[in-house]
Amino acid sequence: MSTDDAVISCPCNLLAAILPTRGSLMLDVIFLATFAIVVVMAISIYLVRFRRKYKLHARIQVALCVVLLVAITAFEIDLRFFTDWRSLARPSPFYDTGWVDRCLLVHLCFAVPTPLLWLATIILALRWFGWNAVPNRQSANHRILGRVSAIAMVMTTVTGWAFYYMAFVAK
Repeated sequence: MSTDDAVISCPCNLLAAILPTRGSLMLDVIFLATFAIVVVMAISIYLVRFRRKYKLHARIQVALCVVLLVAITAFEIDLRFFTDWRSLARPSPFYDTGWVDRCLLVHLCFAVPTPLLWLATIILALRWFGWNAVPNRQSANHRILGRVSAIAMVMTTVTGWAFYYMAFVAK
């Protein structure tokens, strides 16, 4: 069976028309969603830092966290029950060399703690500020947690894109 036959025969890939890669529909959605999340996160940080829109920042961050948790849940369900990502990645020149697995391991070092860190940042922010979201004595702590969370999200995205390229784009 050729590589193209393997991709076409995967039932989850019949709808994968978002990107011209070997990735499944859900892999494509996550690839695109991480870009959107980072952009919206940057806008939210800009709004709080330079425009002092504390309440809007809080609402955007909570919404992003919910979207991220729903996307991760859907993604994990897809990978556990519907998509054999290894069969889709096998045609990559990086697959047999082990680079796909190494890249995935580096990605997981960021991807696993990031949602937990982001969730902790939001829970603490709601405890410290409530929905009122005005600066107080916990602002410095929140800035530190927020920066670490944002950096972790960017690193999760960058390493995820590197994995996606190595596994599903490279020919």
